[in-house]
Formats: sequence, structure tokens, C-alpha cells
Amino acid sequence: MKNIRNFCIIAHIDHGKSTLADRLLELTHTVDKRDMRAQHLDTMDLEQERGITIKLQPARMEWKNYELNLIDTPGHADFAYEVSRSLKAVEGALLIIDATQGIEAQTLANVYAALEANLEIIPVINKIDLPAADVPRIKTEIENVLSIPREEVIEISAKEGTNCEQILDAVVERIPPPQNLVESEGTKALIFDSIFDPYRGVVIYVRNFAGEIKKGDKLKLLRADAEFEALEVGCFKPKYLPTEKIEAGEIGYIVTGLKSVRDARVGETVWGKSTIQTKNQAPPEPLPGYKKVSPFVFAGVFANDANDFPELRDALEKLSLNDASLTYEPERSSALGFGFRVGFLGLLHLEIVQERLEREYNLDLIVTAPSVKYEMILNSGEVKPLANPSELPDVFEELHEPWVKLEIVTPKKYLGGVLELVTKRRGVQKNLSFLDADRALVEYEIPLASIITDFYDKLKNVSSGYASMSYEFLEFRTENLVRLDVLIGGEKIDALSFIAHRSEARSVGMNLCKKLKDIIPRANFVIPIQAAIGATVIARETLSAYRKDVTAKLYGGDVTRKNKLLKKQKAGKKRMKQFGKVSLPQEAFLAVLKRD
Repeated sequence: MKNIRNFCIIAHIDHGKSTLADRLLELTHTVDKRDMRAQHLDTMDLEQERGITIKLQPARMEWKNYELNLIDTPGHADFAYEVSRSLKAVEGALLIIDATQGIEAQTLANVYAALEANLEIIPVINKIDLPAADVPRIKTEIENVLSIPREEVIEISAKEGTNCEQILDAVVERIPPPQNLVESEGTKALIFDSIFDPYRGVVIYVRNFAGEIKKGDKLKLLRADAEFEALEVGCFKPKYLPTEKIEAGEIGYIVTGLKSVRDARVGETVWGKSTIQTKNQAPPEPLPGYKKVSPFVFAGVFANDANDFPELRDALEKLSLNDASLTYEPERSSALGFGFRVGFLGLLHLEIVQERLEREYNLDLIVTAPSVKYEMILNSGEVKPLANPSELPDVFEELHEPWVKLEIVTPKKYLGGVLELVTKRRGVQKNLSFLDADRALVEYEIPLASIITDFYDKLKNVSSGYASMSYEFLEFRTENLVRLDVLIGGEKIDALSFIAHRSEARSVGMNLCKKLKDIIPRANFVIPIQAAIGATVIARETLSAYRKDVTAKLYGGDVTRKNKLLKKQKAGKKRMKQFGKVSLPQEAFLAVLKRD
């Protein structure tokens, strides 16, 4: 075990984690040069297209007789749960900081998570080859903000491969080897990720803490109380490479053959009996596992074709195994039929899940406007969670809104625009400090509903793309909130309902009606579009009908001939309105996102 080093790479988005992982794979000859491609560990098409890491990805490397187990992690705040799972499986972390950007909001969030997990942190300044790189300033920032001595910082260019060997040497020297647990309880391994293989069943990714796991071993999942046989064990190179066993301290995979994806959940403990254990002895305590993640954003997911509902259910079940932060429960909408209320960690997470469901499972989906989870207190005093705004009763005692702590790192010259934006969204400023002469760190408390929609886009606009943000949940607070319903053609569309602050309800409702007027296709009858609070309509737009010129064939005569034709047309439109159906495109649900 003294020759094993387990570490992960953490950073803000686009600071060069995946590029550095490529260089390390090349230096250690883990991947042949002919098989090498950019962002080699980003295996999904979606990751390659967008240039972002979505899933954590392990790889085993050899360097100077040491076994190095690397886990490449995502950088976006929406995938922070992937990072937290990686931190539990390793003893050290490479913290990558862009030489042109410096410390960003997500950098701070990841550092705090790594310190909480008692990891050894190796700071690395990347992109030193760029003309805009300012290494001395970044070193001072690291010293002042993270309290890490500047002598410990490694300067590299992952793109050019400059000084990347120093990183491998530092991993061997600075990161401690894994510690073995007491083996008297038998083999114990923690599942930090898992996928569903249609041919081999569930494949689990584990960090082994005690004992060894061999092919053919009878193993047990302690929390699910399910038993299985290890059909194959191995390591990541970075593809699956079968080996004889997974020893204590190592990271590897086990092919379980399990067909039920509910059993092998992330955070579960894999246990194998030790030789000294008696037959009737009770199984040991499972490993601590992971904190249950709470989704921030909820949206309805429906199949466009009602017959695809079983396929949607199976797809969500398999995807939730691969993405442990995904939660879902059945839902019925009067407008859209049967579907699921799905919980996400943010808007990018929602977007990625929707694309994965459509691509990997060949589904045609309608996703409703996202909302956050509220707490309602009924007149009886009962406290109930509320994830779907349409379920809010007309009579209730109080409604509690989730608030978050928001951290924004921005250049000083954009500070005014950033402060104005956050204050407009009901933010309460708590702290303002300066990381250096040019950059400020602003701390706010703000309702989560104010930042899950288009806030990030607006922040990038006012700061010319330089500001970065991260947030964490604080508490539920009592606010003056109302449910805003949208009526189209006099019919309430529950999938478009959302909760707004009373002071903003009228302007938000008027805005939404205008947007829907441009999006909903015209019909042969007039379509009224209304926003209402309870029975009170607070905004209205009218989508005019297509109109055939029925008087075009008239060439003279009395006006009563013209009136007769118009009256006949009017009666026909009235009949059509009774039976006509308004078709809502996907863009109608997305219109609720951008409320400004």
C-alpha cells in the first residue's frame, strides 16, 4: 500500500483539468500516442461537444514504481456532487488555477470541500504559456486567500506539457499513501460511482478500504442487503482492464451481474466475509458513505407521445444510477398527461439530463419550466414540501422560500453592475472584500428562485464574462409569495404555473403573456393569454385569429350582403373555439425561464 497514491483534480470550469489529465496519461504511457485524443477522459459525446466534464472519470497510471489512481472531476457548480464523491475515494487533490483568471468562486468552494475531507492539496497554476498569464499575482492570491505557501505552487502549461513531470513527482512525495482499515470485519469497499451495462448488468466503481476483492468472490451490499458474485474485477486504464484482484487502498471496478439498478446505489458499502468470521456473526457497520444530496431545481418531464411513458420510467431509473444526484417521482398534468417531477442541482444539470435522455434512450420529451422546492404551512399547522407550484392550495397559512448564500468573484470595474443585478433580484449584501487590487469577493443572501433561471447569463453579461459564482443552501424563510397561473384560451395550464413574490407578480405576468403571444402558433380563432393570481386576472394579451376575407367575392349590392357573410364567419369561429385545441410548443415552457 505504501506505493499507492489516490488523488483527484479539482478546479473551476475551463481551468484545464481534462487537458492536464491528458498530459499525465501521456507521460505515464497509460494511453498509446496513436489512441490519444483531446479530453481523453471525457467519454460522452455531450462532453466532447460542449468542452465540459459532466461525469467523474477514474484512471490508473504507473510512475517510478508507484501506482497512481487519478479521478478527473467536473468543474461546474451543478456537478459539485460528482466532486464530493471523488473526494471520499482519495487522499489528495490537485487544485488547478488558471494563470490568467486566478481564484474563482468555484475554486473556493472546491477547496473548502477538499479541506473538509482532510485531503492534501497540491496547488497548480496552469496556462503559464499565455501572454496574459500573471503568475506572481496568482501566487500572492493563493497565499492570501487559501493560506498555502507560494513555494508549494507548481507552475505548468498542460497544453504544452511544461513541468507536468513535477506534478507526478509531487503526487508521490506529498500525498500520503492510503491507510488500511481493520481487516477483522472482512473486505470493505465504498461505491463512488456505478453504471448500467445492458449485457453485464450493474458495474460498480469502488475504492477498497480493507481486504481484497477477487473474481468469483461472494459479496454483499450492506445497506441494500443484496448478495452477488464478482463476475469480473479490474482497474481503469482508462478503459476497463481485468485484473486478478482489487487490493486494499486501490480503486477499481466490479461487474456485479445485478439487473436491478436500485441495489447498487452510490455510497453503498461492498462487504466480503473475512476468514476469521463465524457463520452466524452479524454483518459489520457500513462505511459512512455520502450525504444525501438535496435537489435545488424541479421540473416536470413528460414524453411527447403518451405511449413512451414506460420507456421514460426505465430511462430515468438507469440514469439515476449513473447520476446519483437525480431524484424523480410520478406526476400527472391535465395538459401533458403522465410524467415525472424530476429534481436537479441546477439549470445546466437539467439541460444535460434532458439531452442524455433524448440521445441515449431515444426519447422525445417535453420539459416544463423549472421551479424550486418550497415549504407550505397549511391552516391545520401541518408543514408540507411543495415541488410543483400547481399543487399549492388556494388557502394556506404561510409559504417558506429557500434562500442561499451566494459568492461572486468579479473584477473591480464590473462591481457596480454586479451589485445592481443582485439587488434587483432581492439579494441582501452580507460582505464585500478584495482578493487583490483588482478583484472583489461579494457575499449575498438571495432567494434560490432568483438565481436558478437566467441569473448566470445576466451575470456574465454585466461582467463581460469575467465574474464567477457559487452558492450553497442556507434556510427556508417566510416571504409574501403568490402562485401565478397562466390561462390559455380560458384553460389553466398547470405546467406553466409558478410562484413569484407579490411585488413582482404583475410585471412578471405581463412579461410572460407577451412572450407566449410570440411563441404560441396562431389558430383560426382568437386565443386569450392571461396571467392570474387566484380568480384575479393581472395581465392579458390576445392572440388574433387567422381571418379569411369572406367579402372578397362581393362586387356590389347592399351592405346587408357583406354583414350576412361576416355574421356567418363569426358564428363559425365561435363553434371552432369551443372545439379547437391550442398546441403548446416546448418554447412556451422555456419562456418562463427568462422573466426579464
